[in-house]
Amino acid sequence: MSDSDFTEVIDAFEKHLRTERNLSDHTIRAYLGDLESFTAHLAVLGLTNISTLEISHIRSWLANMQVKGGARTSLSRRAVSIRLFTKWAQKKGLTQTDAGVALITPKPHRTLPEVLDIPSAALAMDALALRVGEEEDSPMSLRDCAMVEVLYASGARVSELCGLDFESIDYERQTIRVLGKGNKERTIPIGNPAMKALKAWIKDGRPHVATNISANAVFLGARGKRIDQRTVRTVVYEALSALEGFERMGPHALRHSAATHLLEGGADLRTVQEILGHASLATTQIYTHVSTQRLQQAFKQAHPRA
Repeated sequence: MSDSDFTEVIDAFEKHLRTERNLSDHTIRAYLGDLESFTAHLAVLGLTNISTLEISHIRSWLANMQVKGGARTSLSRRAVSIRLFTKWAQKKGLTQTDAGVALITPKPHRTLPEVLDIPSAALAMDALALRVGEEEDSPMSLRDCAMVEVLYASGARVSELCGLDFESIDYERQTIRVLGKGNKERTIPIGNPAMKALKAWIKDGRPHVATNISANAVFLGARGKRIDQRTVRTVVYEALSALEGFERMGPHALRHSAATHLLEGGADLRTVQEILGHASLATTQIYTHVSTQRLQQAFKQAHPRA
């Protein structure tokens, strides 16, 4: 198979991911990157026709990635990418069998996410509120306070926060509607402090920044455009950098913290899954391990018989 043949297959697979599976651009880029790496390896192996693809070719590629130092999480994702591709290739008649169906996905090491404890989270929010007062309700301080409050209250992803429009907010029910992975919408409660901070930004901060290009975007950059993810991350890093021991935590730490604190407060796993927008309950279950670990630490520190 020539390079041009490989390119045609990759282009057709991209069209499938985009139009039939409706995946996000980020996910599509990841899948295509894996497929390009895989087809390059097939060329090295001398595979001339994709119809002769076998599981040994896939295992050879994954082994090569592992030798090059690929992490187990990366190998696991690559295996998923290729299994999706081989299933599609068989359906399209490019291969007689699904070569990846018997592939065992390497189990990634699940590292427990870093989370803020509840007092530290409260301290971070209070520090932002104090900054608003010190800076006499400056637009940027109002915006930053609202963004961090909403991220912690909702457990939303940064991309979801950036995508908020005015119609996404339900003031009466105190909820926001976000567009998550796979273009799936979900509604998340945010509570009083976050809604108060959000209203303050929209009423007293946003009008000073908004321009004719702002449209319905809730959060704006300094020049009036919809805020970008890099700016949000910078704001969160700066907000958490003042907390001893949490200097390197970013927006995802707020998402992890929201999930962990919900579980510690008695929320059931399915509810947390729905709030976070996880497709699989297994993804949400890691937070039960975090909660258990924190309970064990508290026991060791506080119980006389620990």
